[in-house]
Amino acid sequence: MGETDADHELWRRNLHILWFCSFIVGMAFSEIMPFLSLYVSSLGNYTKAQVTMYSGLVYAADFFVGAIAAPLWGMVADRKGRKLMLLRTSLGIAVAMGLMGLATNVWQLVALRSLQGIFAGYIPNAQALIAAQTPRKYSGAALSTLTTGGTSGNLLGPIIGGVLAQIFSIRMTFFVTASLLLITFVLSWVLVKEDFKPVPRQPKQTQRHSRLAMVPNLKLIIVLLCSTMFVQFGNTSISPIISLYVKELMHNVGPITVVAGIIAALPGISNIIAAPRLGRYGDHHGSGKVLIFGYIFATLMYFPQGFVTSVWMLGILRFMIGISDGALFPEIQVLLTKNTPVTLTSTVFSWNQSFQSIGNMLGALLGGWLAGIFNYNAVFFSTALLMLVNLALLWWFAPEIRQRSSQTSME
Repeated sequence: MGETDADHELWRRNLHILWFCSFIVGMAFSEIMPFLSLYVSSLGNYTKAQVTMYSGLVYAADFFVGAIAAPLWGMVADRKGRKLMLLRTSLGIAVAMGLMGLATNVWQLVALRSLQGIFAGYIPNAQALIAAQTPRKYSGAALSTLTTGGTSGNLLGPIIGGVLAQIFSIRMTFFVTASLLLITFVLSWVLVKEDFKPVPRQPKQTQRHSRLAMVPNLKLIIVLLCSTMFVQFGNTSISPIISLYVKELMHNVGPITVVAGIIAALPGISNIIAAPRLGRYGDHHGSGKVLIFGYIFATLMYFPQGFVTSVWMLGILRFMIGISDGALFPEIQVLLTKNTPVTLTSTVFSWNQSFQSIGNMLGALLGGWLAGIFNYNAVFFSTALLMLVNLALLWWFAPEIRQRSSQTSME
């Protein structure tokens, strides 16, 4: 079926709008995330081990609830539309973020992070909407471009958050974040257009079986979902300790929140540069090749981060991680898109979000646990090993990723 001018205009227009909204969401979240551990330490008189473990719990609460809620919201999206999900998540998280700025103890923060998990998923829902509307031959470039919206926001957010925390307080960043998410809600409501046609409801007794039967290569989908979990596990295991690691490297002297914000933002710079180029390369030469490169490069960049002795060395290696992220996340989504029927796009992307949330939860918990028992460098070593294990699993259980045919099976 050919693409009409109206279809072309719709997905292009939504891509531009959702890129900007993803930019705002990425900026909003990254204002907070690098400093949650410092915020936790300000809520009580804790030891180093307690701070790292409580930080892991605070990070994990959001993702634990999100992992449960995401598939349910995905089914609603396939029946009611993806735009409705954009409005639900942006407004809900804005309220949760505003309340976090009023927290007085760590357990209130855990509860509010759990509330945030119920409404999580703006960027995955934006990806699902674009994936459903974009012609398959453009999906790699479109999803990679959309990814740079969030990563561009991630680039600026930690710097803005660090400056706000240095001048005012970390609490102030929660209120700024809530305001930014309200802006995203209004933009999504007014500007995003979706010509949604719901899938006809089927009898309940055949619904689950028939939905799974619509996926032509379910094994590949499961392997890719597990890959999302492992990659996010690795990334999130670093998040609870990055500002504490910077604090240690700076010997607790100087503008720690500003430097930690810059270090957290550096992967975004390389991601913006690399992701669209890797996406276009994957469209022409195979997403599997880009995926394999991403795992090897990530392993080589994570391991030496455990040996650094200065923030400069850490900054260079964190910058390089953005390249591997630009290869891994978009290409997993492209392979999911090209091997999933359009009528199940939101469902499969919600599964992807759920696996991502599980990875976030386990990464936050185990990252904080490893740092508390051993030291910060143990987190980087374990992440490098995890990338190698994930590559081995893909190599043996999904040989399709090494073949051009996996790129075109659903086109």
